[in-house]
Amino acid sequence: MREDIINYLKNEIKNRAENENNKFGIGVLYHIEAVVKNAEILADEYKADKEVCIIAAWLHDIASITDYKLYKEHHIHGIKIADEILRKFNYDEDKIDLVKKCILNHRGSIDNKRLSKEEQIIADADAISHFDSIPSLLYLAYKEKNMSIEDGKEFVKSKLERSFNKLSDDSKIFYEEKFKNIMKIF
Repeated sequence: MREDIINYLKNEIKNRAENENNKFGIGVLYHIEAVVKNAEILADEYKADKEVCIIAAWLHDIASITDYKLYKEHHIHGIKIADEILRKFNYDEDKIDLVKKCILNHRGSIDNKRLSKEEQIIADADAISHFDSIPSLLYLAYKEKNMSIEDGKEFVKSKLERSFNKLSDDSKIFYEEKFKNIMKIF
């Protein structure tokens, strides 16, 4: 495991998340940490390259938090930033390519073909991360969007259902109990 890269990314992502230019606020750090945690779990479950999954999870939203103007296509801009960072560490070329594919194909809202376990893991970890950040979703609904109690509840419930439905079939089975338990709240 390339702890040097992973430790660098932890600090770099934290610094970028805390930067006043980050339009998403510190909540994005909690999202990324949840993606990392779930990517690690799924890499073990699906016997994928854990190191690649962890690195890709740290980097998957780096373009968004670096410059909000890149948000719409952050999956495309993120691969450029990731390439620059990983080359500074002389990271293995094949692994750089796989990390970049994971970043490019992580968005559940874009129907890209995911050809490796690692790509699917990052997409699934990104989708399921919303289940680990329900307070942020509630904040978004009630504070940022100023929704009523019922509308906010439906907003969050709908977001969680969409996130679950974006999962691969295997991950739906893996996270089914978590999904059912959380949905009982709503």
